[in-house]
Amino acid sequence: MGRQNKIEPKKKKRNIDMKTLKLQKVEHTRKVGNRCEYIEPNVTESCLLEVDGEIIGFYIKDVAEYSERMSKLLAVADKEFRSNNVPKSLLERSDVFSKVYSEGMTRKQAKKEGTIQMSAILGSVAPKPHMRRPYPTISAVHRDKKAQTFIKAMWGCCLEAEQIIKKLTPEIYKRQVELFEDIKKEWRFGNMYTSSISNFNISAPFHRDTGNIVGTVNTILTKRNNANGGCLNVPDYDATFEQADNSMLVYPAWKNVHGVTPIKPISEDGYRNSLIFYPLKAFKGI
Repeated sequence: MGRQNKIEPKKKKRNIDMKTLKLQKVEHTRKVGNRCEYIEPNVTESCLLEVDGEIIGFYIKDVAEYSERMSKLLAVADKEFRSNNVPKSLLERSDVFSKVYSEGMTRKQAKKEGTIQMSAILGSVAPKPHMRRPYPTISAVHRDKKAQTFIKAMWGCCLEAEQIIKKLTPEIYKRQVELFEDIKKEWRFGNMYTSSISNFNISAPFHRDTGNIVGTVNTILTKRNNANGGCLNVPDYDATFEQADNSMLVYPAWKNVHGVTPIKPISEDGYRNSLIFYPLKAFKGI
């Protein structure tokens, strides 16, 4: 897919008759753990995403065109996330562990070369035996009184996102709801997801969301200000999503390797944040 496949801007607000972008498989050399280089986005306008005749997701450049309520909630969530009201965790991505166990680096060396991200997780957290927690739990952020505005805004964003998915891609919505029939309400964040993670200025290396339920989609909301880059690249289709401020990307993150291009703030207050909803398979049937 090249630059000639850019989608023309929609002329009517709230028009659900999106154009469809047909994604074609291409050869590439990207592997899990590789850093994503800077790439200019070639998916810059709202569109449905089709692979082999099947709609697999969509990209919305500005969610306000489909839900002004969601746009307002997203602004609140992003503001709270960037404040001291929301406790953040420093998390090591899989490329750090790979450098330790596959390349023989020390943990200190791996942290310097790998990806350390500042994030806030909501909803359900899967068991992590390697971290001496062999049981599922709910994120500790929910117990923080100062974080309640953030949690409520994120919950509202999730429900609004689900309604947009239902409206634009009812088949995807129906399938995901059915796949959640054996997930208890106590483990759900919304109706189609178990968890949420918000990431501050993170250029994630290439990875695949292997912990997700096969056949589902993630929702990725983006807020940014005075920053370039931070675009999601899916090398299988030579697709780089712009992820504009206030955008929404719905995509089966379990299926393809993907990474985020470097984020380049152009002022001191520049940032690019992703606020993501995802469905973990660890909670099926428990």
